Amino acid sequence: MRTIWKGALTFGLVNVPVKVYSATEDHDVPLHQVHAADGGRIRYQRICELDGEVVPYADIDKAYDDGERTVVLTADDIASLPAERSREIEVVEFVPSDQIDLLTLDKAYYLEPDSTSPKAYVLLRRTLEQTDRTAIVRFSLRQKTRLAALRVRGDVLVLQTLLWADEVREPAFPALDEPVKISAKELELSASLVDSFSADFDPDQFVDEYQQELRTLIDAKLEKGDALDTAETFGDEAKTDAGGEVIDLMAALKASVERSRAARAGGATDEKPAKKASDHSSSAKKSAKSKAKKSA
Repeated sequence: MRTIWKGALTFGLVNVPVKVYSATEDHDVPLHQVHAADGGRIRYQRICELDGEVVPYADIDKAYDDGERTVVLTADDIASLPAERSREIEVVEFVPSDQIDLLTLDKAYYLEPDSTSPKAYVLLRRTLEQTDRTAIVRFSLRQKTRLAALRVRGDVLVLQTLLWADEVREPAFPALDEPVKISAKELELSASLVDSFSADFDPDQFVDEYQQELRTLIDAKLEKGDALDTAETFGDEAKTDAGGEVIDLMAALKASVERSRAARAGGATDEKPAKKASDHSSSAKKSAKSKAKKSA
């Protein structure tokens, strides 16, 4: 991992020097645009509207237009802002961890201690663990003032930026204002369905199927050329209509519970035939060996 920022965590008179690393990475298959007629690469250029010339990125500044006047802001102008020059991650307050709304969580970063002794870093980590608190911090990164949650993940402090309050939309759905009657039986069946799907979350069990299929498609086209039938690669699958509204909720809940139970029961019984098949295979091999010996 590459350091993207260096600074110091500060709370009260305590100063914790840290290095900041991006905690996540993108594994999407990289694609670019081409001309459909001849496959030529499509590229975008920054062209000045006044002289029609292509402008190098180094010669581009930013500007604000209020409709009548334009103010140009150079890189030096922006770098001169106090918040931009600050290298502090300031702890504003410590809040109960369950008060952090998951909807506001954004980009995550790992913090590594950047001093000869990690004592202050470890002290802060243990304090957060012991008190079950999350630190709300404020800092500047990439020309933006950011609010973030500082929490513990294993032995590492994690900084997760938060959306500002006015960036989260308020849901206004008239359909949810209408009174809805839910029977006790419907709740019971719904709870039973939830129970049948209950498990401990293991993120390693899940993969990005779209990216896998895209990679399979690319590999197949590389091997066979562009004249490729997608159905030949993935097989034909029956299309299901996911747009229909479920009218009979009770029937749907009952069917879902029964199908889930049957799937679990089937998963348990499927193992035995597989074992018998392997036993049959091994006995067939033994029979073939004995016949070979007799013929010899």
